[in-house]
Amino acid sequence: MVGSGPNGLAAAIALLHGGLEVEVREAADWVGGGLHSAELTLPGFVHDVCASVLPLALGSPFFRTLDLDVEWVHPDAPAAHPLDDGSAVVLERGLDETASGLGSDGAAYRRLVEPLVEGWDELAPALLGRVPPPPRRGLRAARAAGLRGFATAARAALGDARSMAESLFETDRARAWFAGHCAHSMLPLERRPSAGVGLALAVLGHAVGWPLARGGSQSLAEVLAGRVRELGGSIVTGREVDELPAGLVLADVSPRELVRLARGRLPGRYEQRLRSWRHGPGAFKVDWALDGPIPWRAVECRRAGTVHLGGTLDEISRSEWDAWSGRVAERPFVLFVQPTLVDPTRAPAGKHVAWAYCHVPNGSDVDMTDRIEAQVERFAPGFRELVLARSSLGPSGLEARNRNLVGGDINGGAMDLGQVFRRPAARIVPWSTPLEGVYLCSASTPPGGGVHGMCGYHAARAALRNRNEPR
Repeated sequence: MVGSGPNGLAAAIALLHGGLEVEVREAADWVGGGLHSAELTLPGFVHDVCASVLPLALGSPFFRTLDLDVEWVHPDAPAAHPLDDGSAVVLERGLDETASGLGSDGAAYRRLVEPLVEGWDELAPALLGRVPPPPRRGLRAARAAGLRGFATAARAALGDARSMAESLFETDRARAWFAGHCAHSMLPLERRPSAGVGLALAVLGHAVGWPLARGGSQSLAEVLAGRVRELGGSIVTGREVDELPAGLVLADVSPRELVRLARGRLPGRYEQRLRSWRHGPGAFKVDWALDGPIPWRAVECRRAGTVHLGGTLDEISRSEWDAWSGRVAERPFVLFVQPTLVDPTRAPAGKHVAWAYCHVPNGSDVDMTDRIEAQVERFAPGFRELVLARSSLGPSGLEARNRNLVGGDINGGAMDLGQVFRRPAARIVPWSTPLEGVYLCSASTPPGGGVHGMCGYHAARAALRNRNEPR
């Protein structure tokens, strides 16, 4: 294994289950890739450097089979979207409560989402596999959600966020709330399949919640690494890999990094495809050590783990188009997380940590700290007075800590429709490469970004099947 992110560790575990001997090689001095926690600001304040809110980890079909010893902590509400009038729209754990908060738009939301929530156990393997899913798996998912409900949801999921928000909801409040979920896609809201990302996050909020791992995301990485070692695998950290090792190799790396490691051995057309892989916008992230809880004007935000700061659908749309088009937004859409709301172990008694990020052009070197904090102040006046210390990481800083975050892209490549269906190249087995025994298992393969381990799991299963086929 090259790389010990969640996909690399998942692949290692699946290979060990298949009876192989496995060594994981990691360039960093720690395991986990994006699952890394550190004292970025002051001693005693623990911050998640990248991944933090982990619904896909809890909902992952593979992780669920491992019975991992992780203590998941859930906020009262997964997410809230404050508005300038001092109110907020909330994604609640309960579907009834969420629909009620959407007022006249609640019935339409329920009709769309309820079948997907009820059929989640069958839907998850289809959603977190290859795109599109194999016919048999897709049919099982459709039956679980109801054929009519599944067909409606599938059409919506492949669409763009603006069209879905404007056709599904009548009120500006509900449209803004849905746009905040869709903006996680790092796509313009008018690009497909941004609607699918928002829909999936809403369904996850009801089906499994938006939890955090107590003590920091690093704890999930340590548990996965511990399982690798329990099964007889070895992990070597601080080990740079400059070329593909001999034997069976699964690489949790970006497409361009695989080109570097292959050192000219890849066929020309495949190598060109990897070199032309498009990365999406980057992230600019700020972590804070705080003297107290965030003074949200909307009281609903005081019980939500994640808060979407962006105002209206149109405002969020402008922000996301700016990042996609190479411009820096003056009023960026901001994703804000307050971990110590549910996990006081991350800060000294009475203190808090929080983090936020916005989307910027890939590789941007513009400092967004003031603009992010201005958006927080907009909905939580007095926030800046609580700041004891801050840490800002732009795209280059994120990539320096984890080379898979190319230009700050946390999804392993733009998640637009073309790259969802050809991730990273048009191959019958998308995790395979033209080099015998070499597989790619990063977020640049299906099903894409997120902490779920399924890219690694599917790559490992493909490698095991190929190994066991008669020659």
